Amino acid sequence: MAPVVIIGGGFGGLYTALELARRPGHPPLLLLEPRDRFVFLPFLYELLSQELPLWQIAPRYDALLAGYGIGWLRDRVVALDPDQHKISTQAGQTISYSRLVLAWGAELHSCGVPGVLEHAQGFRSLADVERLQALVQRLKAAPRPLQRLVVVGAGPAGVELACKLADLLQGAALVELLERGPIALPQARSFNREQALLALQRKDVRLRCHCQVQAVTAEGLILGQGEQLAAAGVIWTAGQRSQPPLGISPGAVPCKATLEVEGLEDVFAVGDGAAVAHEPPLPATAQVAFQQAPLLASNLLHSLAGEPLENFQWKDLGEMLSLGIGEASLTGLGFTLAGPAAQQLRRWSYLTRLPGNSLPLKVAANWLGDWSANPLPR
Repeated sequence: MAPVVIIGGGFGGLYTALELARRPGHPPLLLLEPRDRFVFLPFLYELLSQELPLWQIAPRYDALLAGYGIGWLRDRVVALDPDQHKISTQAGQTISYSRLVLAWGAELHSCGVPGVLEHAQGFRSLADVERLQALVQRLKAAPRPLQRLVVVGAGPAGVELACKLADLLQGAALVELLERGPIALPQARSFNREQALLALQRKDVRLRCHCQVQAVTAEGLILGQGEQLAAAGVIWTAGQRSQPPLGISPGAVPCKATLEVEGLEDVFAVGDGAAVAHEPPLPATAQVAFQQAPLLASNLLHSLAGEPLENFQWKDLGEMLSLGIGEASLTGLGFTLAGPAAQQLRRWSYLTRLPGNSLPLKVAANWLGDWSANPLPR
């Protein structure tokens, strides 16, 4: 039997593979992912600030997949032949599949603004973290008047990153947060938005709403009416877009509620790459991929057995924001909380979402050791 092939080892792809591997009598499984490490994106801010180590946030795929019976090929897909149920890879391999899962993630999207791809950086990868850490160290080592870092986009990623950068820079540079809309965190719960605004004020982050970026240059940004804003670095969190490697148009692919791709037989999609019609619209968060993975695993088995498929049902589990070193705000899980206690609860909540069986146990043991040595102040 040809394997179920999963393209992409992010949240949607990896968690679907692990779910399938836990099901009795599962088909052969092959994961195509060119990177050597999975990145748990909600903890990327803690990696930037070195509050958590690399092994907890970005475990290696060979360690995660050991013992699951999942094949892993470090390669990229360059062509899809749905009529023949085959894919072609960058290394020249042709692979047959029984079912195909498109699970490529999202990449920085310029939103049509000139210079973004050349002069700005995103915040989604280990390389992004390394570049930003190096920039912070340079700014702290040689402080000068009016140094600034600019974060574009005051959604959750932009707000969380601005708070963390302000804590790391310790006044060595100004952090500015630009938002083209009227308010920061327009989709957030009111409590979390209020706590985020207070955190930005405490950390002296300058929030500028109704701020349209016309272009990004090597020296900074050009804003509306030609205003020049010098910057030592620009971090772009204002847009991301799924980038399929198969010659399919950029953006998420239209899917049925069963996660089947419209117009392609035996092809499914999950996570950032799946455009599922839903009211209200699904948020662009890892929470969606967490919930889609078990359903997709079931539907793949149903599809192979010729059984009816199930529709995806979204459940809002709440909202959590990291607001700097040792601080967070959350609404959900039966709590409305901000501060250090919220940060601890946020971490332990995400602990249950870490992939695999052994990683959560190892991380929990490490955190318990740290917590017993440094408990929260009373």
